[in-house]
Amino acid sequence: MHMSRPLPPPSQLSRRTLVTAAAAGLVTAAVPSPARAAPDARAVFHTVGRVKEAADGMVQYTWPGVYFEARFRGTGIGIVLDDSNNDYDVRIDGTTAATLLAPGRTVSWLRGLSDTEHTVRLVKRTESPWAVGRFGGFTAAPGGAILGAPRARTRQIEFIGDSYTAGYGNVSQTRDCSGNGGVNRNSNADLAFGALIARRLDADHQLNAISGRGMVRNYNGGDPGVSYRTFYERALLNVDGDVWRKPDSWRPQVVVIGLGINDFSTPLRPGERWATQEALVADYESAYHGFLDRLRARYGPTTFLVVSATRPFADATTRIVRERNRRGDDRVRHFFFGDASLDLLGCDWHPSLGDHRTLANLLTDFLGGLPLRW
Repeated sequence: MHMSRPLPPPSQLSRRTLVTAAAAGLVTAAVPSPARAAPDARAVFHTVGRVKEAADGMVQYTWPGVYFEARFRGTGIGIVLDDSNNDYDVRIDGTTAATLLAPGRTVSWLRGLSDTEHTVRLVKRTESPWAVGRFGGFTAAPGGAILGAPRARTRQIEFIGDSYTAGYGNVSQTRDCSGNGGVNRNSNADLAFGALIARRLDADHQLNAISGRGMVRNYNGGDPGVSYRTFYERALLNVDGDVWRKPDSWRPQVVVIGLGINDFSTPLRPGERWATQEALVADYESAYHGFLDRLRARYGPTTFLVVSATRPFADATTRIVRERNRRGDDRVRHFFFGDASLDLLGCDWHPSLGDHRTLANLLTDFLGGLPLRW
């Protein structure tokens, strides 16, 4: 998706401090806060994320890993944000140049670049199903210019899942993150296995993941009556009934689904609606078939739907895939990663960066065996 968004005029900007880690040779300026947009200052950028335009022209979003890309000429680039919840990485010419920690209402400047053409990529590292982030576009430093948007990539992959897919706690050096900056400071969706795969394959991607949610049951039986399926259709996760309007340009050749860990990782508790584990499994399989029906209706018969699973629920997903194949849909495939050697050294026993690289290697090899025409 190519989008044009207005940027605020310098006369309406106030100063505040930016917390960032800049690469050598780059200078991050103290940052101003965005106000009303100037009609003559438009930046063109590319995204395939689930975003919605706000009344003031800024772009809203909640899913992890949403990213925005632009091309520009000049010695610096400004990034307009209104978000006090999430962290972001900024890549210049493919290299991470800065990390913006819950920047608030800011324009963050990266300066000291060579006076030539560059690419910039802003990616939301963290999850925020309860709060909306807002992006107002890119602006070039004086003497520079925003160029035409980067091309949309031919290859497209959608990743659906839970905390594993979101990259929960993946950059932590310890399983206990309570005194180590918390989960947000130690999570980076752009280093989760889905994002790693997309970069290797030069694919556009979505990470549509929510920690703690399952296909029919959430972690430890929490929040009964809702599940991942409640939220899948939304652009803004915190808005009941919200619906993301899929653009015609979003036609992923592959959708990877990873839902089941939260359904089965904890024992049933008294009062839950499943009297037995067998009843939970039956409900899970029925709901999974319904979810695959939704995906097939959305993306058509040629998209590969990859059902990924680990040990606690692999028997159920194997049966699901076999049944889909028996019905004549040979583009539903099963990916089992239960034999992968994972250290789970991320926050709260989640996959570490090394684990995400392992999963990316395995799944990249798996996708390489599919008869994809991309």
